[in-house]
Amino acid sequence: MTDVTDTLHVTVQHPSARATVVTVTGDVDLHTASTLRAHVLPVLEEAGPHLVLDLAQTDYFDSTGLSTLIGLLHAAQQAGGSLSLAGVPDRLMGMITVTGISQLLPIHATVADALAGQTPDEPTGNACAGTETSA
Repeated sequence: MTDVTDTLHVTVQHPSARATVVTVTGDVDLHTASTLRAHVLPVLEEAGPHLVLDLAQTDYFDSTGLSTLIGLLHAAQQAGGSLSLAGVPDRLMGMITVTGISQLLPIHATVADALAGQTPDEPTGNACAGTETSA
C-alpha cells in the first residue's frame, strides 16, 4: 500500500524566455493537486507559455492528479502555449496510457529532451536558474 502524504514540493526554473520547467516532488492527489494548480497557473500567465512538468520525483498520482494534468494542459493551450511531461515514473505512465492522456500530452524521457526536442544521446547544454516552493 502506498503511503499518501500532504507533501508536495514545486520548483520552477526558466531555462529560456518562452519555456518553464516545473519540477514536482512528492504526491499529487486530492490533498495536493490544488497546490500544484496554484503554483503552475501563475507561471503560465507570467512566464513563457511552454511548460514542462518534470515528474521524475513524484511518488504518487491519483485521479485528481490526472485531472489536474488535463486542466493544466487546457490552461497552457489557452495561453497560446503547450504542456509536456518529462521523467514520468513507470506507475504513472501506466495510468496516463490507460486513461488516454498520453494521446494529449507529449511525453519525454528527460527535461532536456522536452526542452530541446533532442534524442537522449544528444547534448543539451541547458542551464537553469530557479525557485522552490513547498506545500
